[in-house]
Amino acid sequence: MPGPESAQPLLLYLFKQVELASRARLDEIVRPVGLTALQYTALTVLERHDDMSSAQLARRSFVTAQSMADMITALEGRALIERHRDRADRRRLVVSLTAEGRALLDRCRPEVAALERAMLAGLSADEVVALRAALVSCHANLSRA
Repeated sequence: MPGPESAQPLLLYLFKQVELASRARLDEIVRPVGLTALQYTALTVLERHDDMSSAQLARRSFVTAQSMADMITALEGRALIERHRDRADRRRLVVSLTAEGRALLDRCRPEVAALERAMLAGLSADEVVALRAALVSCHANLSRA
């Protein structure tokens, strides 16, 4: 009977290894433009979902509300994002990406795309589609729990 040393690592462990490796590489890519991987993530979330509250942005960017408050201050100070009143609910303050923020994302896009291609090297197009679907399912399963 094989011992624990021959057992394959848990998928949870492999997910974490991929996350740590991709985040380290992403940090290398965005550091020259003065961003962290977490700031870059927040900007890409705003690119897909305009006019979010800071709490919504924190949840989708994988940071705490306090960390997001600090991040918003820093990004707003660089004119990459702006805060304004929600058009639908004037009591609500929302965050959106500025033209400068979009331009910065555009500068990073080729290297980030190359990072994703490197991560997926050796997988067929069908395998990439299947991996994406599997990860979406995994996330949905854990979000319901």
